[in-house]
Amino acid sequence: CDWSSDVCSSDLLLRRGGDVRPAQPAPTPDQPPPAPSGGPSAPGGGTPNWGWPAAGRIVGTFKQSGGKGVAIAGRLGDPVYASAAGTVVYSGEGLPSYGKLIIVKHNDEYLSVYAHNNAILVKEKQVVAKGEKIAEMGSSGPGAPSPRLHFEIRRLGKTVDPEQLRSEEH
Repeated sequence: CDWSSDVCSSDLLLRRGGDVRPAQPAPTPDQPPPAPSGGPSAPGGGTPNWGWPAAGRIVGTFKQSGGKGVAIAGRLGDPVYASAAGTVVYSGEGLPSYGKLIIVKHNDEYLSVYAHNNAILVKEKQVVAKGEKIAEMGSSGPGAPSPRLHFEIRRLGKTVDPEQLRSEEH
């Protein structure tokens, strides 16, 4: 699986950064969702203008998680926002340790990962704007004993510290 591959598992996507296809085809909506303004940022590459995905305190830092993102505490149902504009490449529960998971591809270099959601509000191939509500915080999966968002940013398949890229609070 590489950046241009049409067939990759969500596990490979998280490890290497390629495209993902669900194990079971997602139902197609009657009408495609409207594309929000400000489509995907920097299509070929470059660093997106990152925002923060949830209003809560960090209860697990990048270092504490072994370099696998941060944990942001909150209440069940709190909004989860897209940290930058992009296209949803995965929306589902195919990786049990991540619970209800959303992966957004921002450009050829960057992905963002939003795990342990209570409700997923976006579908695969949907274009999202920075700051758009994409999920509701939950405690799905074994890594979330209480409501929290597991948030990762991946550059070329490798996790980077989201706090170092943070440009503003949401």
